[in-house]
Amino acid sequence: MDCVETSSNGDIQWCFSQVKGTLEDDVTEADIISCVEFNHDGDLLATGDKGGRVVIFQRDPVSKNSIPRRGEYNVYSTFQSHEPEFDYLKSLEIEEKINKIRWLKRKNPAHFLLSTNDKTIKLWKVSERDKRVEGYNTKEENGTIRDPACITSLRVPTIKPMELMVEASPRRIFANAHTYHINSISVNSDQETYLSADDLRINLWHLEITDQSFNIVDIKPTNMEELTEVITAAEFHPAECNVLVYSSSKGTIRLCDMRSAALCDHHSKLFEEPEDPTNRSFFSEIISSISDVKLSNSGTYMISRDYLSVKVWDLRMETKPIECYPVHEYLRSKLCSLYENDCIFDKFECCWSGNDSAIMTGSYNNFFRVFDRTTKRDLTLEAARDIAKPKTLLKPRKVCTGGKRKKDEISVDCLDFNKKILHTAWHPSENVVAVAATNNLFLFQDKL
Repeated sequence: MDCVETSSNGDIQWCFSQVKGTLEDDVTEADIISCVEFNHDGDLLATGDKGGRVVIFQRDPVSKNSIPRRGEYNVYSTFQSHEPEFDYLKSLEIEEKINKIRWLKRKNPAHFLLSTNDKTIKLWKVSERDKRVEGYNTKEENGTIRDPACITSLRVPTIKPMELMVEASPRRIFANAHTYHINSISVNSDQETYLSADDLRINLWHLEITDQSFNIVDIKPTNMEELTEVITAAEFHPAECNVLVYSSSKGTIRLCDMRSAALCDHHSKLFEEPEDPTNRSFFSEIISSISDVKLSNSGTYMISRDYLSVKVWDLRMETKPIECYPVHEYLRSKLCSLYENDCIFDKFECCWSGNDSAIMTGSYNNFFRVFDRTTKRDLTLEAARDIAKPKTLLKPRKVCTGGKRKKDEISVDCLDFNKKILHTAWHPSENVVAVAATNNLFLFQDKL
């Protein structure tokens, strides 16, 4: 199927909900958001930044129960997940930047999430405490041990209410398993295992075992000079615990079935679109590299994001995608300058709506794109500070490539390539989206 020609307006009208962050020009590198992730019921939203911090937002109960429902979130917990490290054997600094966050399904009152930087994955427990114990026999209230000679009577400790405290504590640390930088983690549908992927290998972990992992994919050649591709993203199937997919810098996606072989060097399916000879250029290999792959919530389809487009694949058809949506085709003529300023290597993520009927991904100038798969319509919206009023209706943006510019259009030469939407997330059951724009987290919802 050829690329779908999309119109300028979508079925859903989006309005601004709120923004988390400081709308200032002076942004420190550590404050830049590096990942965004809703939990499975959408009540919590986690962000990681380049400073190694994880900030968890909780949906406001009033906005959740109001009619119509609003997508407003308040800060729930903030903690330092990773610290900068130094590898003395390789003389390399290991950044504290959070590359990925993945939530585990909730099984008890506490929440659990995995966070990773380039080398180390951590399992965090986030729990609430609104009661405290007073009246210990053997220790004082400040924690010091009492002199046994002073204990003359038996006291029964009592439980007293206290102001709510949210505590984040590391439960497991999974380290020393990756030679190269970790780009993906994905929790299996069995909720007992997860995978972690770097440029050349994918490892399978058990959540209870930190000192060993099982290598399931290894594409490292014997001679590194023969290296032709690297792994860019990997994800487990949402329902089948034996199936996983991973994408490569060559524009291919491989589906592996762990039932056929424990070591998945030989894939079960290879998804690859034949190259169009008419579009062949010096940049073809770079822009065909897949930066993100996401399986649909139903497990029937998957989307892949390359530099210029988002493609929808049917897991039952390997030969070509069933849908293709151009994200910013107007940049094709600008590839040379984008190569010179390194923007051509930007890794844009993509995400599904809860019912798999729409797709969202980011672009430059703080634009993000929403594609409706049913109507084949698309929408270009901007996460900008001048719309930072609740319920402000977002106006569709248009980019013109030359000639006379209309009033509402922006010229492709005026786009700000330093402002880019790399990370987005869609609420699992509602039309509420989170968009990371540099150090700000914007929340949008469908028109009330």
